[in-house]
Amino acid sequence: MKLHQLRPAKGATHKEKRLGRGEASGHGGTSTKGNKGQQSRTGYKSKMAHEGGQMPIQRRLPKRGFKNPHRVEYAVFNLGQIEQLSQKYNIQEVSAETLYVNGLIKKTDIVKILGNGELKAKLTFKVNAASEKAKSAIEAAGGSIELVK
Repeated sequence: MKLHQLRPAKGATHKEKRLGRGEASGHGGTSTKGNKGQQSRTGYKSKMAHEGGQMPIQRRLPKRGFKNPHRVEYAVFNLGQIEQLSQKYNIQEVSAETLYVNGLIKKTDIVKILGNGELKAKLTFKVNAASEKAKSAIEAAGGSIELVK
């Protein structure tokens, strides 16, 4: 075999469809667009989600639910989790910065402490929100809590 004998595999290449190049091409006359009508004209564009007269899916399906635009999403930590994290990462101050540095929250997260679990370590908290039960448990363990905005 020589370089000039190389050919693509049979069926690997297709002939280009040359539209509007005479009847002999097989795609002459109407250029495979059918007879007349909007779709055969130049500049035709169908609307997005148009289903040919059938009721579109966004109108067939019912409306459901409500998304409150003013909802505040917190990154929530319970006291039991904080106890484990303080031992694992040797944390003395619990704040958004220390949690972010240890890869526990995203930079934009708002932190809230809840009172589930037990806290034995004396820790300093600088968080956005905390429940009343969490505040009393932190102060009972000898720690302090400061709410930041």
